[in-house]
Amino acid sequence: MKNIIIGIAGGTGSGKTTIAKALQKKCNENDLLIIKQDSYYKDLKHLPFKKRNEKNFDHPNALDFNLLVKHLKKLKTGSSIDVPDYNFLKHIRNQKIINCASKKIIIVEGILVLHHPSLRELLSIKVFLDIPPDIRLIRRINRDLKNRGRSINSITKQYLYTVRPMHKQFVDPSKKYADIIIDEKKSIESTISCLISKIKSLNI
Repeated sequence: MKNIIIGIAGGTGSGKTTIAKALQKKCNENDLLIIKQDSYYKDLKHLPFKKRNEKNFDHPNALDFNLLVKHLKKLKTGSSIDVPDYNFLKHIRNQKIINCASKKIIIVEGILVLHHPSLRELLSIKVFLDIPPDIRLIRRINRDLKNRGRSINSITKQYLYTVRPMHKQFVDPSKKYADIIIDEKKSIESTISCLISKIKSLNI
């Protein structure tokens, strides 16, 4: 199967999932698969819960990039993959797995998608969402309160101690690898239009 892999990176709360889902909606959903970097956090079930909570989940070492790269290579050959189902409350992988078939367009989205060299090499289009930190923080608070069972105290503590410094050290520098950089002035519609034009130029 001839396919392309689009990498969408940017800081936490920059709108990566929103853009990925909007592109999926605009395209034929049967032709587009979204893979989340967050599904590939390392399984910490061997650690006591207190120790798991102390881990830096914004550092590259928290992620199983070897498995993610292996899975993307399989998708490029047309094979299906079993994506881990990660539990953000317990910081472990659930026993359940999610089987995903390869599709024409594969989006992999996450804060460190453009940081990892072996992953970067597999990307046909590299996108970075360059959104101001105050907007990203507000979005993160809303998301984690609603979807991840977090408290305001734990969210702000994590932001100050790991999210913000790791963004400066690893995430923001990776935008130099992007083919397309999107800022807050660009609407979702114009962003999707730009991506569709880029996809068409690759003649898949």
